[in-house]
Amino acid sequence: MESFTGIFNMLTEHTLRTYANQNGLQYGRDVKFDDNPLSLSYITDELGRLQGILSRRFDGAYPSTENPLAIWEIKEYYYTTTFGSRIADGVYETQLDGFEINAISTETKKKIRHIYFIDDYNTWWNMGKSYLCRIIDMLHVGHVDEVIFGKEVFERWPIVLHELLNDQEVSVQSR
Repeated sequence: MESFTGIFNMLTEHTLRTYANQNGLQYGRDVKFDDNPLSLSYITDELGRLQGILSRRFDGAYPSTENPLAIWEIKEYYYTTTFGSRIADGVYETQLDGFEINAISTETKKKIRHIYFIDDYNTWWNMGKSYLCRIIDMLHVGHVDEVIFGKEVFERWPIVLHELLNDQEVSVQSR
C-alpha cells in the first residue's frame, strides 16, 4: 500500500467512525466502506437479482461493492523518472470505467459516484500535463464525478463522505 492510499483509508475510517458515533450507529455494521475490494462492484434489485456488474475492481467502494453509492480509484505514481505507459493506461482505464458506470447507472436508475484520486506533483504537472488534461476532460464530460488532487484529500474527501452519508439516509428513508 502506498502512502496516499494509507492516508486516504485512515481518513475515510475516521470520518465514518465519527459519523457513526455521533448518530448512534455501529461502525462496520451500519456505516462501513470497502477499502480493498476483492470482487467486482455490482447492482442488484430489491429482490437481490443482479442488474449490472462492472468489469474491473476498484480501489474502494462505499458502502460496499454491492450497490455502491461510490467507487474510487487511487493513482499515485511516486519516483517515476519517465512518463510511461502504466500511467497512460491508468487514465484510459478510468475513462472506460466512466463509460461503463454511466451506462449501468442509467440502466438501473442507481447513481454510482466515480471518484478519482491522484497524487504526485512531478508525475502529473511536470511529465504528464497532456494526461492531466484528459482527466479534466473526463470530469467535464461526466466520466468521473470528482477528481481530488493530493493534499486536497484532507479537506474535500470528508465533505464528499458526508454527502454520501446523506444520500444513503435519504435512500433509506424513501423506502
